[in-house]
Amino acid sequence: MQYQEIYKQGVSVLEGAGIEEAALDARLLLEEVCGTDRTVLYAHGEREISGGEEEQYLEKIKVRANRVPLQHILGKTEFMGLTFTVNGHVLCPRQDTEILVEEVLKHLHDGMRILDIGTGSGCILLSLLHYSNDCHGIGADISEEALEAAKTNAVRLGAAHADFVKSDLFEKTEGKFEIIVSNPPYIKSAEIDGLMPEVKDHDPHAALDGGEDGLFFYRKITEKAGEHLPGGGMLFYEIGWDQGEAVKNILEENSFREIQIVKDFSGLDRVVFGTWYGETR
Repeated sequence: MQYQEIYKQGVSVLEGAGIEEAALDARLLLEEVCGTDRTVLYAHGEREISGGEEEQYLEKIKVRANRVPLQHILGKTEFMGLTFTVNGHVLCPRQDTEILVEEVLKHLHDGMRILDIGTGSGCILLSLLHYSNDCHGIGADISEEALEAAKTNAVRLGAAHADFVKSDLFEKTEGKFEIIVSNPPYIKSAEIDGLMPEVKDHDPHAALDGGEDGLFFYRKITEKAGEHLPGGGMLFYEIGWDQGEAVKNILEENSFREIQIVKDFSGLDRVVFGTWYGETR
């Protein structure tokens, strides 16, 4: 069978399963199986593929049609121009989170210490270390499996200044950090069942559930963050699209100042950050 012909078959199956980016996913899976790049589809669509490649490709298409995330099938994903290993134990890095990393980078200076709470795959911390100089970071997570994924990614990226610790928020972290960053669980408990299947059925539940109002972890982290920040240290959060003012209020109530809400490319609230100068209450 020809390359373009099997590709079109894959697109058709994924479209029938309601996959929004059927064409993109079908192409990426075919490239993974055949070891090709995007130019082959358009310049060499008549290329014959082997029976083994055809079988392997259609099996992956079947799995994707069952709403298993593309990243889990590939075992990797791109984030901030870097490749990260992912699996069912970590939240798949998403483009929205790049906004968080980009905001932190604007304030990150050489030699700073970074704490990433709920590090998951390590994508936030490792991206910050990759694009800075002589910074050191700790990624904290309560999940052993997530920490193993983060350590694997650190090795792949050659991140010598990254350490990972099993910790319930600040429980096992030591010292102070100029930057604390987190993409905590922020989905309201009652809304999780309404999420798309790729998320509710395959992302770890603990990485999604933010409690009754979605703000549980913002409160818990912010209450203790000042104890781990020097004067002028900063706390950064990714947030849900409708949580900007609520998270800003939580930071204000805990003596953070110079608080800003940053929107994503769709014009929705995506990041909140503030600066710690000490207790003012």
